[in-house]
Amino acid sequence: MSREINTPLLDKIQSPADLRKLPDSQLEQVVDEIRLFLLHSVSKSGGHFAASLGAAELTVALHYLYNTPEDRLVWDVGHQAYIHKILTGRKERLNTIRQWEGLAPFPKRDESEYDTFGVGHSSTSISAALGMATAAARQGLERKCVAIIGDGGLTAGMAFEALNHAGAQRSNLLVILNDNNMSISPNVGALSNRFAQLLSGKFYSSVRESGKKVLSNIPAALEIAKRAEEHVKGLIIPGTLFEEFGFNYIGPVDGHDLSALISTLRNVQKLEGPQFLHVITKKGKGYALAEDDPIRYHGVTPFDPKKGIVSSGKLNSAPSYSQVFGDWACDMAKQDQRFAAITPAMREGSGLVRFEKEHPDKYFDVAIAEQHGVTVAAGMACDGLKPVVAIYSTFLQRAYDQLVHDVCLQNLPILFAIDRAGCVGADGPTHNGVYDLTFMRCLPNIILMVPSDENECRQMLYTGFKLNQPTAVRYPRGKGPGVKVIKEMTPIPIGKSEVRRKGKNIAILAFGAMVDTCDRIGKEINATVVNMRFVKPIDESVILDMCNQHDLIITVEENVIHGGAGSAVNEVIAAYGVEKKIINHGLPDRLIQHGTRDDMLKDARLDYEGILNFIMEQISEPTQKKEKIN
Repeated sequence: MSREINTPLLDKIQSPADLRKLPDSQLEQVVDEIRLFLLHSVSKSGGHFAASLGAAELTVALHYLYNTPEDRLVWDVGHQAYIHKILTGRKERLNTIRQWEGLAPFPKRDESEYDTFGVGHSSTSISAALGMATAAARQGLERKCVAIIGDGGLTAGMAFEALNHAGAQRSNLLVILNDNNMSISPNVGALSNRFAQLLSGKFYSSVRESGKKVLSNIPAALEIAKRAEEHVKGLIIPGTLFEEFGFNYIGPVDGHDLSALISTLRNVQKLEGPQFLHVITKKGKGYALAEDDPIRYHGVTPFDPKKGIVSSGKLNSAPSYSQVFGDWACDMAKQDQRFAAITPAMREGSGLVRFEKEHPDKYFDVAIAEQHGVTVAAGMACDGLKPVVAIYSTFLQRAYDQLVHDVCLQNLPILFAIDRAGCVGADGPTHNGVYDLTFMRCLPNIILMVPSDENECRQMLYTGFKLNQPTAVRYPRGKGPGVKVIKEMTPIPIGKSEVRRKGKNIAILAFGAMVDTCDRIGKEINATVVNMRFVKPIDESVILDMCNQHDLIITVEENVIHGGAGSAVNEVIAAYGVEKKIINHGLPDRLIQHGTRDDMLKDARLDYEGILNFIMEQISEPTQKKEKIN
């Protein structure tokens, strides 16, 4: 795949309609050209790579056989949807993916009519496709609906809730399991491919349904026949579970055998009721380096296709917040045998790779099951363990009821290490962690901490772990300002802020990642800057002191303004009846689109220039109003 890019067939495909004009015999060439194009494009732009390579044949087959966009394809998460974008008129813009004002990182409804459902979070595809199938049935439409879900997505409870509903409803729905690492998968080969085609074929379906009719008047015989069928299928394929949900299980089929895949899908299209097609694929297929290390090539920055991803070789660079957390977890687990680390399938992202190796008995990956992860932590806390839930801010949203009911209402000692808080960059609105301060601040018993730098993050993690109640430490993606991390762990006084510098007239109350920028601004305009540290309990005394000593109070946070940290300051001022001008600055009431983190902060006016200009506007506002009156 290192040769010069040459895609004569792909260049003629501007939509799936163009793809459907080709004979079956040319589809293999289309797949090869797509992989080549994808390699050259993503190696320059960066993005999700290995999953798309693995789904090449499947994506081509689906758009070839289904009348998209009239027929609905719903991709789960969307990591594998780059080829879908290539085939649906966005090939020439693929080099802009995940960039400011470029293509969205995931399927997005207002980007293309072929993006039938906006995704980005796992395990939603079956529910969405079932809803679409139900709507089609209600309207008397012959539209076909397909959900494509990965083996990771199928670990979430929501996927099984959808399967249960779909099977009971008997909707005309096809669920495709894109399986690239599931333990239920048998060896893939000619026999299993042939078996998949037989199970999806007309003969098998006719015999199956005719047998049911004949035996329907003899209940005992019908039950025996059902059990015999399940037993035979269970010996050969892992489909019994899905059959119990009411689906007709077909597979497994080799997802890289395009001929077998198309033959099976053609048969499936003729079947009525819920169908479950099990497809075996290999992440990174077609690019040897990605096949050998699919995790490393899951999401990539620009690289040389000939050399692959090469380590920068930089040593002793400042650690990211995730690394700070991972190092702290390793150290804390050595000190306290009650320590338990829980992650919903985010070992690498959350910085727990080293922890798993050093403390395998204290490491728990609950798969993509955030709700379960939070409640299993609650169970651990009930009986003497000290669980730490390492979770992205955007994914904690999925376990909100469990956070409320199972943790805070019972006042259990669980520490939430909340990564990717604020603007995350290229993954965009689906992954921005910009609501957590708002949705956690209203909960009883919880303590919320927002570190301003790497060392403060370590000390806050220690502080939260030592408390006997729910706590959360919320930190951003990537690196901090570069403060040296002190190995010795010292608790921080609960609810106490830190005055970084003293100035005149203006007091900037900054939270978390905004402190460093505000500190630099404070020096320029001679303003007082406070590192608030805690959102709950908020430091009431410092707020009142700032009101007494300054004319203007400005709060700055990387969270939505509504109900956030600034609102907590407002409440204190209102409760004490203080008359003081206070302005809240944070993320606006709109979605901040994908790009670099710097792009997003600039758009939200939370970069240096944006915050400075915002403050200067507040200072000049009274003068402007006076001029208008005169």
